[in-house]
Amino acid sequence: MIPYFEVPPLSLGPLELHAFGALAALGIYVGARLAAKAARTIGPGDDLPIVEAAPWMVVGGVIGGHLVHVLGYHPEILATEGWTSLLKVWDGLSSMGGVLGGLITIVLFFRWKRWRLIPSLNALALGIAPGWGIARLGCFAAHDHKGTLTDFPLAVAFPGGARHDLGLYEAVLLFAIAGVLWLLARKPRPEGFLMGVLAIAYAVPRFFMDFLRATDLPFSDGRIAGLTPAQYTAFLLVGIGTWLLVRSRNLPAMTVERRAEQESAAAA
Repeated sequence: MIPYFEVPPLSLGPLELHAFGALAALGIYVGARLAAKAARTIGPGDDLPIVEAAPWMVVGGVIGGHLVHVLGYHPEILATEGWTSLLKVWDGLSSMGGVLGGLITIVLFFRWKRWRLIPSLNALALGIAPGWGIARLGCFAAHDHKGTLTDFPLAVAFPGGARHDLGLYEAVLLFAIAGVLWLLARKPRPEGFLMGVLAIAYAVPRFFMDFLRATDLPFSDGRIAGLTPAQYTAFLLVGIGTWLLVRSRNLPAMTVERRAEQESAAAA
């Protein structure tokens, strides 16, 4: 069993740097760098779309994460603080809400730029999985996803009883998925294939892990017809992932060189 711990904030003059914020920022940075590198090496060959889209994905993810946190998990905040609570994007985030916000933002951004999104999806998957895993370590450090009471060996010995710590479980899951994705990427894959694998490999375990969320603590996460908002989002991710995998069956494996040849032929 893992001993309970608290990570003290680092004082930087008038500011305090908390472990959650530091690891979340590190995850975003690492994820963006890995995705950009993958774009140059496995496709589409140009990292400009990902480099330009990354900051907007973060903004959209934060907004989406906060809206789902308030409207989906804790509508009581809206009842007590009013609509201004929706503007306090720093005060509570839902990871699945962040996924939705980031997804909507990148689709709109690529449409605005008139870029095709599909060719960049494999590279994005290779950055998102490890970056998200690092950010989830921040959740583990903050213990902000407490689960049910348990005697599971990987439980955290919280004051009042050992509990599942879902931030840790998700970090382990995402690092495992990241390893699988990078192994798969050693061979050329059809465009969108790796993102399809990521969507399904994350969504299915996440659906079942959400049944481990605590319901006996103050400010416990809300449910809608017995399921969390994340579980409903998991259905969407499985649908997207399935569509990408089925679509990829009819596409050739793509390399940077092959894509360059296609673009040259189209321009001729």
